[in-house]
Amino acid sequence: MANSKVAIYGAVAANVAIAVTKFVVAGITGSSAMLSEGIHSAVDTFNGILLLVGLKLSQRPATPEHPFGHGKELYFWSLIVAVLIFGVGGGLSFYEGVQQVRHPQPMQDPMWNYVVLGVAAVFEGSSFVIALRQFLTQAGSTPFWEALHRSKDPTTYTVLAEDSAALIGLVVAAVGIALSQGLDKPVLDGAASLIIGLLLAGVAVALTWESRSLLIGEGIRPETARAIRSIALAQPKVRDVGRVLSMYVGPDDVLVTMDMDFDDGTAAADAGIAIAAVERQVRARYPMIKRLFIEAGAVPAQQRWSRPDSTQAPADRQ
Repeated sequence: MANSKVAIYGAVAANVAIAVTKFVVAGITGSSAMLSEGIHSAVDTFNGILLLVGLKLSQRPATPEHPFGHGKELYFWSLIVAVLIFGVGGGLSFYEGVQQVRHPQPMQDPMWNYVVLGVAAVFEGSSFVIALRQFLTQAGSTPFWEALHRSKDPTTYTVLAEDSAALIGLVVAAVGIALSQGLDKPVLDGAASLIIGLLLAGVAVALTWESRSLLIGEGIRPETARAIRSIALAQPKVRDVGRVLSMYVGPDDVLVTMDMDFDDGTAAADAGIAIAAVERQVRARYPMIKRLFIEAGAVPAQQRWSRPDSTQAPADRQ
């Protein structure tokens, strides 16, 4: 969590300075693309604050009303961030682009745009590097794209996505301004604003999809579930193991439940030893599993395969 805060603080600090500068220069030059970039940076600043709020609220202890804690607060606020990027960032940028395309206005003193874009690139690049370093530290030896896909910490991948979109947006704005000035076609400045709006909308959709998946109860990866089941099946006197059911209740907090069926006549002490061994091995291998609940019993085969979490192939059922 401390590493996540560093990335967010870096992004907020960079975006505050950039947003103010962009708005001032957009007012001086009349550039539509620069105004869109100013909106983009302002939204990113507010989003960073919301992520900090979500991070703080998610760390509250469990209560009777929320017995598994408040970890999903972070997923909720990351969803709000995605909505703001789409509606405010993407929507206003697209609207400004449409207005400039319909009613083109020539820019004044365009050189200021290039100065600000260059300074913004330095700030955005610094924020991106900070977020990237934090992410790579968390990922360890896992390849970048695989780690990004597996990550359940919205503070890190949201900042990475925002900074990536910001850097691409700066390039688009620079090209649009240059073409508008060189070809004397103000409409191209508006076209750049449209592209920036679409870029932000695309990033927002991706972030919304990830937040939705986590909010509605995304579980561990299938290969992780299979590994946990294999650990249980390797224990003495274990006849079968039901489906491993799981859910992320926070970025580093997973709830797992499973059934272990023992051979007939297995003593309670032996079953207890097997369950303890499974808990010990699973927690050691997967430290993000904070809550592991195992139900044990000697269930008849017919009843076992009729359970909703049966792992028997349909063709094998009697």
